[in-house]
Amino acid sequence: MNDNRIGDVGRLARIPSSRVTKWLVVGFWIVVVGFLAGPSSKLQSVLNNEAASWLPADAQSTQVVDQISAFQSTNEFPAVIVYERPSGVTPADLAAVTAQVARFNALEPVKRDSVGPIPSADGQALQVIVPVDAGEAGWDSLSTTATQMRDIAANGPAGLSMHVTGPVGYGADSSEAFSGIDGKLLYSAMAVVILILLITYRSPILWLLPVVSAGTALFVAQGVIYFLADGDTLTVNAQSSGILTVIVFGAGTDYALLLVARYREELRRHADRHEAMAVALHRAGPAILASGATVVAGMLCLLFASMSSTKGLGPVAAIGIAVALLVMLTLLPALLVVLGRWVFWPVRPTLGSVDGTRDGVWARIGARIARAPRRTWVVTSLLLAIASLGVLQLNAVGLQNKDSYYTTPPSVIGEQIVAKHFPAGGGSPVLVLANGAAAAQVRSSLEAVDGVDTVADPVTRDGRSLIQATLTSAPDSDAATATLDRIRTAIAAVPGANAIAGGDTATRVDTLRASSDDNERIIPVILGVVLLILVLLLRALTAPLVLIGTVLLSFGAAIGLSALVFRHVLGFAGADSSFPLFVFVFLVALGIDYNIFLMTRVHEEAKKVGTWRGSLVGLAATGGVITSAGLVLAGTFAVLATMPIVAFAEIGFAVALGVLLDTLIVRSVLVTALNLDIGARMWWPSRLARTDAATTAAAERPEPAAEPALHV
Repeated sequence: MNDNRIGDVGRLARIPSSRVTKWLVVGFWIVVVGFLAGPSSKLQSVLNNEAASWLPADAQSTQVVDQISAFQSTNEFPAVIVYERPSGVTPADLAAVTAQVARFNALEPVKRDSVGPIPSADGQALQVIVPVDAGEAGWDSLSTTATQMRDIAANGPAGLSMHVTGPVGYGADSSEAFSGIDGKLLYSAMAVVILILLITYRSPILWLLPVVSAGTALFVAQGVIYFLADGDTLTVNAQSSGILTVIVFGAGTDYALLLVARYREELRRHADRHEAMAVALHRAGPAILASGATVVAGMLCLLFASMSSTKGLGPVAAIGIAVALLVMLTLLPALLVVLGRWVFWPVRPTLGSVDGTRDGVWARIGARIARAPRRTWVVTSLLLAIASLGVLQLNAVGLQNKDSYYTTPPSVIGEQIVAKHFPAGGGSPVLVLANGAAAAQVRSSLEAVDGVDTVADPVTRDGRSLIQATLTSAPDSDAATATLDRIRTAIAAVPGANAIAGGDTATRVDTLRASSDDNERIIPVILGVVLLILVLLLRALTAPLVLIGTVLLSFGAAIGLSALVFRHVLGFAGADSSFPLFVFVFLVALGIDYNIFLMTRVHEEAKKVGTWRGSLVGLAATGGVITSAGLVLAGTFAVLATMPIVAFAEIGFAVALGVLLDTLIVRSVLVTALNLDIGARMWWPSRLARTDAATTAAAERPEPAAEPALHV
């Protein structure tokens, strides 16, 4: 490559695009993939799905998990097994169930004897509580245990139904739902990406390069994360592992689309493809790098979360994005210049060939916006604000077990049967730990709490006592939440007890409240980080503040419309408490990419032809590729709906809708109209705001409809 022909192109842009070093870049990634082949495939083996890896670190429920080892395993969960015969349990039923209990006790995960069978007051049901030690595998192992229990009961008396519920039943259903999540999400995301790339490129070959590059990024990221998790530097669970797949494929393909679009544009201006790629990297690279840095910074803001599962997702996603960014700025351009122009077949961009963006659909849309930019952005903002009012329909206070799946899983059926014949809280007691000397007083205070059905005798070891209180309400109900609050108030009033309350209900309550606190703490931090990056990138204050405003409108509209769909179309009971934060992180961190790519191009063109003209050129040049990128990202997040879990489906739907709103309306219509109306003042207080004022004023005089076709 003749360096003199590419002028001010930096050295970094030349590394993957030169005639010699392109081969070194490809070879480097081949070596990296070979080295990480083993570690990447073992990521599932280091997932930490223990309860403590999900809970807020300082919550009482987490403290109980940490301190309960003197009484039982920290990974012990009760399996509530309920038998029902509507016509009445017979002596033969009781004998058969008693024999089955002996077999339950012989199962390897069962370390202590079961409780029961306990007859119901109406004589129609029996209940057995089996303590199951899930071990280091966490709830991943509960599905196997639940299956073994069902197999044991399979040959029971005819007409006697059996259901596994309680924490083990819920965990087993969750494990089944998450089973193979990485493979399902990977193949679904790949299918979506391939389809959209085929439509975008209209080439049977070119789509392979972004997909191969995205696959490489995911493979490498999984290997890096494995080493960190294996060394206890990073905590990874099933949730973060699944989202890693979606975010790397979605964001990675976005970066690929943006780079390929600029490369194709430069191929029409340069005879040498190496020179074209160097210029493309030099021009588009900073915007892509800024976009990736914004996502990484946004994800790392999750480290401020109190929820351990949310905190763990931050660095996992940040590593995935960082690797995707590195791959798309090195391996992808190297592969493109290695293979040459023919990969664009059948529409090969040759020197001097026509650029379709000159008079394409986005050029025409820009011309229409230019006729009345102020009216356009006012009306658009008003419509988005109205859509945001739907947030009043959002019930993000957590989902009960019965509302967490599309279908009714076995554990929910069992829970309903338990509630019909026994105290609804049976099998999921509140676990109270207190100083042994005050155990009797704590027990008495528990018995006096409204909503507590029974209180077991204290068990004392090493100066601490465990007291179990069974509630009259289902453990995941609002009534149980209120009872737990009363319990904590009562035990806190016992002098010298140092009492704390945990268990299934406490875990749910602490999770909901920690998620609500995280929403209030982290969302402002992310906004501040994104604003700072935009200020540094655009060297202005006006444009970043305007862009942040449009992002908030986009987020509000996405949440509002999603809430209406959830309640009135899909019939969901509510949303997970972490829903607003996750949607905000993904929409702001990922969605800001499109504003960055548009505004950096407008900034580049404004230096040549003024902000008015530069805004139209920027929209025309980037409209098609940003739309394609938005479709890819929306499609990859939409695959979360393939999971039978309501919380995942809601996040996937809301992010996909938000990305489409941002791509098709906010970025293309609202931001462009604001650029045209505000003009050179967008770049205040930079020098461009002053030097561009005269140029922009001159460009505003002609009627946009009468202007010649845009020249990109």
